[in-house]
Amino acid sequence: MTRRRVLVVEDELTIAESVAARLRAEGFDVELAHDGPGGVAAALADPPDVVVLDVMLPGFDGLEVCRRIHAVQPIPVLMLTARDDEADVLTGLAVGADDYLTKPFSIRELAARVHVLLRRVERAGARNALVLGELEIDEAEHRVRRSGTEAHLTRTEFELLLHLAKRPRTVLGRDRLLAEVWGWPDGASTRTVDSHVKALRRKLGADLIRTVHGVGYALEVPR
Repeated sequence: MTRRRVLVVEDELTIAESVAARLRAEGFDVELAHDGPGGVAAALADPPDVVVLDVMLPGFDGLEVCRRIHAVQPIPVLMLTARDDEADVLTGLAVGADDYLTKPFSIRELAARVHVLLRRVERAGARNALVLGELEIDEAEHRVRRSGTEAHLTRTEFELLLHLAKRPRTVLGRDRLLAEVWGWPDGASTRTVDSHVKALRRKLGADLIRTVHGVGYALEVPR
């Protein structure tokens, strides 16, 4: 079986080596880059299965790295942020990050997130198109259109939208979404679901997903 490859783009050498050691111990091949230009060059020269990407990098930042990679290749990205600032998180999701972790983080949790990202990619095989009113979700081509206009979603945004769309008008709680979309069965305390819902509303319309305060979210079928 071919070993999965992870590119870690991190300028703090201690963190980079710790992450690499843990991922190698779990069976991954790991390549390191320590600045923005080096991260883009490594990702495009030999595309990895996942990129672990720090936001703060010399040369240019991780957001620009993510933009440049996804302009050429749709590689899953786990972004590392220095603070849990909603604006930073939303910007990361907007440029194509699939998930994020806030520093300081657990190396064990980071490795678990990488495994979850890979499982989601593997699940995205040949599926059928789903049409709900003016919303069309093509699982096979990983495309979403509303009223004929295509929206460019990250893998995680796509999986969350699909999960809600398969249960239209059903309110799904944050803990359930974290377990079923992100693969976190312990209901970890995080704003990840809220951030991704905001990103979907921005790309597809504020009326698409309804918030039920204290409960969760439901997809409204577009008329």
